[in-house]
Amino acid sequence: MTISNRLINEKSPYLLQHAHNPVHWHPWHDSAFEKSKEEDKPIFLSIGYSTCHWCHVMAHESFENREVAHLLNETFINIKVDREERPDIDKLYMTVCQVMTGSGGWPLTIIMTPDKIPFFAGTYIPRENHFGRMGMMELIPRIGKIWKDSRDDVQRSADQVLFALQRMEKETKTVEPEKKILDAAYRQLVELHDLEQGGFGTAPKFPTAQHLLFLLRYWKGQGITEALAMVERTLQAMRQGGIYDHLGFGFHRYSVDNRWRVPHFEKMLYDQAMLAMAYLETFQATGKKEYAATAREIFDYVLTDLTSPVGGFYSAEDADSEGEEGRFYLWTDDEVEKALDPEEAHLFRMIYNVEASGNFVDETSGRKDGKNILFMSESLSETVGRLSIPEATVLEKIAAIREKLLSVRNSRIRPQRDDKILTDWNGMMIAALARASVILEEPAYLKAAERATRFILQTLHTEKGRLLHRYREGDAGIDAHLDDYAFFIWGLIELFEATFDTAYLKTALTLTNDMIAHFWDQKRGGFYFTAADTDPLIVRQKDAAEGAIPSGNSVALFNLIRLGLVTGNSDYMKRASVTGSAFYGEIRKSPAGYTHFLSALDLAFGPSYTIVVTGKKESKDAKEMIETIGRAYLPTALLIFRPTDEPDAEIITLAPFTKELSGIGEKATAYICDEHACKLPTTDITKIMKFFS
Repeated sequence: MTISNRLINEKSPYLLQHAHNPVHWHPWHDSAFEKSKEEDKPIFLSIGYSTCHWCHVMAHESFENREVAHLLNETFINIKVDREERPDIDKLYMTVCQVMTGSGGWPLTIIMTPDKIPFFAGTYIPRENHFGRMGMMELIPRIGKIWKDSRDDVQRSADQVLFALQRMEKETKTVEPEKKILDAAYRQLVELHDLEQGGFGTAPKFPTAQHLLFLLRYWKGQGITEALAMVERTLQAMRQGGIYDHLGFGFHRYSVDNRWRVPHFEKMLYDQAMLAMAYLETFQATGKKEYAATAREIFDYVLTDLTSPVGGFYSAEDADSEGEEGRFYLWTDDEVEKALDPEEAHLFRMIYNVEASGNFVDETSGRKDGKNILFMSESLSETVGRLSIPEATVLEKIAAIREKLLSVRNSRIRPQRDDKILTDWNGMMIAALARASVILEEPAYLKAAERATRFILQTLHTEKGRLLHRYREGDAGIDAHLDDYAFFIWGLIELFEATFDTAYLKTALTLTNDMIAHFWDQKRGGFYFTAADTDPLIVRQKDAAEGAIPSGNSVALFNLIRLGLVTGNSDYMKRASVTGSAFYGEIRKSPAGYTHFLSALDLAFGPSYTIVVTGKKESKDAKEMIETIGRAYLPTALLIFRPTDEPDAEIITLAPFTKELSGIGEKATAYICDEHACKLPTTDITKIMKFFS
């Protein structure tokens, strides 16, 4: 029996969603391309991910439709790719789409030759022609005719695309970075910033947490209060908006409107990690407890709903349930009325803008449909100010209301969870939890971070020392990409600073050396996205462009600098310098698109410091000094502990400059070192804090 749809044995939840389509799907495999050559058919490549709303729409309209499927099967060899499993394929062909059409998105639709060279690119395509957009029923026959009758034109188009991609890779110019780029990025962010609603740009609005982390560093370094105000305005607006899940906690992926009220309801692990770090650092910078509270709520969501029994963190939750986007999260006034007593219902309506007619406008009809998105028009303190009720009482009432409504919501059909575990996204969450364990003094966060780290090292780390990218249902596979190494190393560095366990530092150093060996560009510097010994695509890409999350090169640059400062490894610092120069030419064209990279450059420009605390391992004064420094917002400083009661402590081998730092008497002592030239030691915590103020 011939198997026509070959996705049923895949591990990707996205591919399995399409395993019963009448389309003869293949996974990305050599056999599909061999079949394409044998049958002289072009490739129809469809890229998406399991929680993508418009991917679901195109699937229902076209890939589940037998008429469309027949045309696809007759005309093409059809390949499905999960962009989260194969970000290398997605990154390459998304670049193609942006070059050919000026835009991109998912689902991503690429039509290409059997040699993997594209000649058509698009995103969502409706089944029938729609408002000037060609539909699948017309597009497929047209492409088929062009393939048969105008092959030379197809080949010329494909050759032009390949030439453009190759030229993009060769056009990278090495330019020495200048500190003034930080000012240029800040000015661009000021221009993009929404003074009323927070965030950057217009609808749709994405959280883009790396912008906020950059602005915090800029405020700290330059003393410009508006930079901090932009961060606070954005974090407060997002926390009050519908983009935040006020019952189950955590953030949705982005806001459809410019006021953060109407979310695209999917929830991604990476957003939780990056936003948690933004709220944590803003809490450090301001001391305002509201930011710490939001970070805790994000972690509550992750530890409750995105944590696997095996130890890693799941990838995402869908926007849709029961065929409707947001159904799980929306409320009618009647539902609120039934779940709460009259006093609670009144308070809830007032705080979260619940209306009898609904506040949610149906996307198709443009009318209110009786459903409500939960959002706040003002801060809770402002609401309390209008009520004759103490804030503590209001908080107590809201907590009770939340439990009741959450119980009702949990009885609904939940959106599908994408339960694959990705090394790169787990690295981000490990970093956030490790940092939170110090800032919020919460051991449970450290425990979760360490458990996830053990899982990755035991399951996604091969006997040859190489990382793998994806785990699901007992299967670990797919060669790791740059992001897997960079983000996981980030998590290990944060764990080292949280615990001073040198095993984390040693593993970070080993993986960094492996990353250099397999991903480093020997000619121009910086890191390729794919390893040198993995199956090649038509172009081996290397970039620093940032989207919803920082790029692998941005994080790798940060790691090289931090590890170089800790260990004194001059090779790391040299490679960091070369990486900065490799991408600076493109970065200076639009610096606001590379804010995490610029945060790393800010650390490199300096002054940057390594704080070495010496003292007895279990001494009260050493613990107090370490905790005080750890809670403070010191973005240009790294912290090391050198136990004086362990003369052969491994940190001395890993960071040789600490060997002579023995402390003042029996007291815990701090050394502030700038490029390993250490200032006079002090036992006074106040003096340390004053130095960085």
